[in-house]
Amino acid sequence: MSTALAQTSASRSANLAPLRKSVPVATVPDMLDGWTDEHSATFQSDIMTFRHRLEKTGLFSDDALVDLLERHPGTMLDVCTMGAADHPLYPNRFRTGDFRGIPGADLLAAAKAGKIWINVRQAMNIHPEYKAVLDRMYGDLSEATGNRAFNAKGGILISSPVARVPYHFDKTEVILWHVRGRKTVYVWPVNQTFIPDRAHEATLTNMIDDDLPYTADFEQHATVLRLEDGDGATWPLNAPHRVDNETFCVSVTTEYSTTESGMKNAAMLTNATMRRYLGAQPLYERDGAMSRQVKSFAGRIIRKTPLAKDNTHTDMVTFRIDASQEGYLVDVEPFERNF
Repeated sequence: MSTALAQTSASRSANLAPLRKSVPVATVPDMLDGWTDEHSATFQSDIMTFRHRLEKTGLFSDDALVDLLERHPGTMLDVCTMGAADHPLYPNRFRTGDFRGIPGADLLAAAKAGKIWINVRQAMNIHPEYKAVLDRMYGDLSEATGNRAFNAKGGILISSPVARVPYHFDKTEVILWHVRGRKTVYVWPVNQTFIPDRAHEATLTNMIDDDLPYTADFEQHATVLRLEDGDGATWPLNAPHRVDNETFCVSVTTEYSTTESGMKNAAMLTNATMRRYLGAQPLYERDGAMSRQVKSFAGRIIRKTPLAKDNTHTDMVTFRIDASQEGYLVDVEPFERNF
């Protein structure tokens, strides 16, 4: 373990104070680097990549991340892995880990050497120095595109070289601001083959699982994005995607609601209710503008009633972080997450 990672929390905080002051957000010319009119025309309507300057803020270095992990609320932190294909209990399954009592330096070391990814949820909103960056990111984006982002939230992903995120989709608009490392993102079209309405509807009452049905045949239809330091990527609302790391990676993922995403989610909830209780076979893509508005209004009402059945499964912890073990992961008897 490096000397920097072995520092005590107190010494790390003392060392970070001048670091934060030395690169104030105001001195970074723009968060977007080389954004063009073509980017603006493509934004939200197609798959696209762009360049950004988040690394220049100094908030994503090893020392800064260790300090962040020490300060961030444990209830807003996820440490996860994927079970190997040959794992006897969790083959190819998403797994939640126990990180309690583990110093930030060890968590970062585990991300560099193990098979985990760490989601520092809403880090860009909770901590003032990161919130200033988030505001600048979306201020620059709004100025460039003329679009307004609503309730932008941002998390920081710190992930191992072998980490991967399975085939899934997001319910809101998302942007991936990749800061450090190399990763490959695979993105698919939004249609009934790759994200059938029935599967989309099923996730609307599940706050944990956004995974979708997937087969290896899908691969030939994916758009492949290879991201390196300072690359950003975004894609149309609900586009299915998966991610494979090639090195240790640090990324910022931001999400925000729009009129379109809010309307679609509510309308899809109405369709899910019609499918479950009336035996109907609705398709969002077949609905006209008026129908979508009516279903969206109905969906907002349904969401407050018992008709919106909650299928959220219990988040079970199946491993813990142990710095004394190779790979940093130790299986535990499963228990419900209570931290």
